[in-house]
Amino acid sequence: MADKYGPIFTIRMGVHKALIVSSWETAKECFTTNDKVFANRPKAVALEHMAYNYAMFGCNPYGPYWRQVRKIATLEVLSNHRLELLSHVRESEVKSAIKEIYELYRVKNDNHAVKVEMKKWFGDLNMNVIFRKVVGKRYLDATASSDGKEDRCHKLSRDFFRLTGTFVVADFGGHERAMKETAKELDHVLEGWLEEHKRKRASGELPLKGARDFMDVVISIVDNGEEVSSYDADTVIKSTSLRHFDHI
Repeated sequence: MADKYGPIFTIRMGVHKALIVSSWETAKECFTTNDKVFANRPKAVALEHMAYNYAMFGCNPYGPYWRQVRKIATLEVLSNHRLELLSHVRESEVKSAIKEIYELYRVKNDNHAVKVEMKKWFGDLNMNVIFRKVVGKRYLDATASSDGKEDRCHKLSRDFFRLTGTFVVADFGGHERAMKETAKELDHVLEGWLEEHKRKRASGELPLKGARDFMDVVISIVDNGEEVSSYDADTVIKSTSLRHFDHI
């Protein structure tokens, strides 16, 4: 299409008009000279229900809140300093994952090869690292339910992204109802983690600065009285934490 219409053109995707850029020069101009124009996101029913009414970073319109949450995310999660502080998480989880394979082989104790599903192995490793960085505990520990079964995090994540891309008209097909139910379940999980962090802080169980997870950091920012937005503190903490689980 670029050969026919040029390096920049628009197409209509449902009710939205999308801009297609196919040259690096134009893309650079979009994200440098005109970056504020392209920082906004179209409104959607899914984001209203499942992204805490656009409080989740990446879904909210450009403005003071967008800039503040981006600052928190980039300085406290994506900065080289933060990655270095949490490097022990990656190292310990890789060691634990390798040890699990070794223990599996040792238990066999018959000098035969052991079959390992590497997709699941890498997936569990990745999620353990993410969960420890965001909420301070491993995936299976953070998602264990009272009946001993693993939590619905995988299903909730899949539902979140499936419903986010769903076009809703007057709730035909029950999509909006599903969005509300998914949002309620996600909030229940996040609320549990947040309350656990608050209880530990109230009892004086504050982690060392270098060992603080992302939720601890955001709680500290809010507790220090730093103005973030018109959203309440818990909404800011939960929505910003949820943003960092979006690739689970």
